Amino acid sequence: MKVILLKDIKGTGKKDQIIEASDGYARNFLFPKGLAKEASAANLNAVENQKSAQKHREEVQRQQALETSKKIAGKSIRIQARGAEGGRLYGSVTSQEIADALEKQYGVKVEKRRIDVANIRNAGDFTVSVWLYAGVTAEMIAKVEVAKD
Repeated sequence: MKVILLKDIKGTGKKDQIIEASDGYARNFLFPKGLAKEASAANLNAVENQKSAQKHREEVQRQQALETSKKIAGKSIRIQARGAEGGRLYGSVTSQEIADALEKQYGVKVEKRRIDVANIRNAGDFTVSVWLYAGVTAEMIAKVEVAKD
């Protein structure tokens, strides 16, 4: 019996894969546990529609990431941090502060986990890498200045 797997099953196959399973295995194990469904024409068509919709969503996300990358690549953001006269900061500049400055200055909202920042403890210019999508990153400059209290 041909079945479409709904989940990855170790030793059997991956999700959305069409496999040949014995009748007993399919009726007594796969179907009751919701791991597979019969490979009818309607079910095969539904799986193909889901795959094409997922591919379209991924392409749209990639295009949005490319547009955002073009918008912020090579740009600089200014960050005010508390520090001493010599340019040494009292703390360090975090990825959250960079994400907030990026949203405030360019209107681009990025999660702090997607920002790769070195340990910034002094005033100056630093290169920051922003991961937007698989294979899409943008490099930008963080200009850290000591805030005048």
